[in-house]
Amino acid sequence: MNAPIELPIRLDWKGEGASRTPYEAYTSEALYRRELDRLFYSGHWCYIGLEAEIPNPGDFRRTEVGERSVVMSRTPDGEVAVFENACAHRGMRFCRERAGHATDFHCPYHQWNYDLCGNLVGVPFRRGVKQGGRVNGGMPADFDPKEHGLKRLRVSTRGGAIFATFDQDCESFEDFLGPRILSYYDRLFHGPKLTVLGYTRQRIPSNWKLMQENIKDPYHAGLLHTWFVNFGLWRADNPARLETDAHRRHGAMISIRSGGGGGEVTRNVTSFKERMTLNDDRFLDIVHEPWWGDPTVVMLTLLPSVIIQQQVNALSTRRIRPIGPGVFDYVWTHFGFETDDEAMTRRRLRQANLFGPAGFVSADDGEVIECVQESFETIGSGHVFNELGGRQVDDGTDHMVSETLVRGMYQYWRQVMEA
Repeated sequence: MNAPIELPIRLDWKGEGASRTPYEAYTSEALYRRELDRLFYSGHWCYIGLEAEIPNPGDFRRTEVGERSVVMSRTPDGEVAVFENACAHRGMRFCRERAGHATDFHCPYHQWNYDLCGNLVGVPFRRGVKQGGRVNGGMPADFDPKEHGLKRLRVSTRGGAIFATFDQDCESFEDFLGPRILSYYDRLFHGPKLTVLGYTRQRIPSNWKLMQENIKDPYHAGLLHTWFVNFGLWRADNPARLETDAHRRHGAMISIRSGGGGGEVTRNVTSFKERMTLNDDRFLDIVHEPWWGDPTVVMLTLLPSVIIQQQVNALSTRRIRPIGPGVFDYVWTHFGFETDDEAMTRRRLRQANLFGPAGFVSADDGEVIECVQESFETIGSGHVFNELGGRQVDDGTDHMVSETLVRGMYQYWRQVMEA
């Protein structure tokens, strides 16, 4: 961990709980820098990608942890290595391609050369240059390449997904999730090899935590999203439950699709369009998969870096890459399983249109959190009110009319951030 970052402000939470988040939590540059240090660079596992993105030795993909550029590569022995994209010589970001295949990596600045594990294997003029009967220059005699490899991250792979941490003393990935959240993780990543179906990417001008909140917040889903309300994919009257881990940092929103249509929960809800119909019924060509069990939807939020989605047959990871207090990149990886037949692959791709930057549902989320961030920055001082279902933090609920997962996240955030 870097030197402590002093905070120029003291946050007023209007009490000891975490139900009244101050606007400054979303706008302060100092708080944001402390978040990077305490949430992204230490004490937490961050999502890196899928093993299916680097299936063969030599395959690599450049990505990020927080603001720091990293590379994941498949080593000659089939393992996954993740290292910082910064040459040990002058710190240059040597990997420029987003993805590819390589036998090694070299820095274009001074040609330092690294193998697929990040070990230093070549240094130009290490032993100097012979000229006029003498040797000029060269590295000191005690220069040891083993001490000058790339900065390696600790890696955990489970079910085909890759997580990594700069913190060599971090708890295990399984303990980081905890048994309740791990059970939902393993439900999705349950054995078959994954296949990558495609990517979408968007830049959202809001604080990164607002997207974590959004997917911990069932309150809005049956009110904001016309699709969910009309066609029963996610509504307040669906059978549902909310669960969290012992630290309250992660969350799971679980629901079972209903038939949709009008009812008590749609009365006076402006997003409900009773006469709305589909021109292409294939968008709701939903096939129950054996591994689901009862839930048709499970949305996992793993603090700080990823949201993992199963919404009917559409599967994706949503990686969060913060860029500043008021902007982050949101990178979607849509995937399926090698056991899928062609019809299921087409179904997953079709239903993926519900989500992503131009999705029938997710475009709403991007717009509203942008508007919220504008308010925070314009008004400057105020509090978010998260008290649906009470002010307490629950272990879980058997309904979705609660903001307890949001309160739990900020209870944890307050402790880690000492804010």
